[in-house]
Amino acid sequence: VQLQASGGGLVQAGGSLRLSCAASGRVFSSHVMGWFRQTPGKEREFVAAIRWGSGVTYYADSVKGQFTIFRNSTENAVYLQMNSLKPDDTADYYCARARSGLSYTSTAYGDWGQGTLVTVSS
Repeated sequence: VQLQASGGGLVQAGGSLRLSCAASGRVFSSHVMGWFRQTPGKEREFVAAIRWGSGVTYYADSVKGQFTIFRNSTENAVYLQMNSLKPDDTADYYCARARSGLSYTSTAYGDWGQGTLVTVSS
C-alpha cells in the first residue's frame, strides 16, 4: 500500500486542521492505520490509530479529546482532525499502516506516507 499524506500547514494556536492520508492499494478490514508525528531530534511519536474494519480508535494521552482519527472506506482514506491546536503540536505528521495488529511504536508500521508539516504559531 502506498500512502499519500496531505493537509498540513500554518495555523494559529486554537485553530484546526484536517490531515488526509490516501491509500493507493486496498486496505483490508484487518489493517490498522496510524498517525505519528516527529520533530527534529526526537523519536517518531504515536498520535492515533484506527482499526480499518471496526473503526475502533486509539489515541496518545496527549491528544485525547483534541484529535479525532476516522476513515472513509469508500475513499480508501484515513483522516486526522486536529482541533484546539497548540504550538507543541508543531511537527511533521505521518500516516502509516501497521504490519500486523495495533501498536504504538513506529517500528511496527511498515508502509509510510511522506510527512506533512503542521506549524502552530502562538
